[in-house]
Amino acid sequence: MALKILDTCINCDMCEPECPNDAIAMGEEIYEIDPDRCTECVGHYDKATCVSVCPIDCIDPDPEHAEDQDTLMAKFLILTGKV
Repeated sequence: MALKILDTCINCDMCEPECPNDAIAMGEEIYEIDPDRCTECVGHYDKATCVSVCPIDCIDPDPEHAEDQDTLMAKFLILTGKV
């Protein structure tokens, strides 16, 4: 499942540089996660680094983009050109 940054984001800029898929960018008001690029760090790390570094815990699973581990791995392989 892709992740989503909640509107409680304080724009601290901790998450954006940690994303290995370049899925996080500044939106109109807060940082946003591109669900087409978010793999929850599957293929890169054991857990989502953006969640780990967020000081206010404002990153949650996005219920509108539910994906299982196999789907996230397939997305990782496509994004990294391994398929």
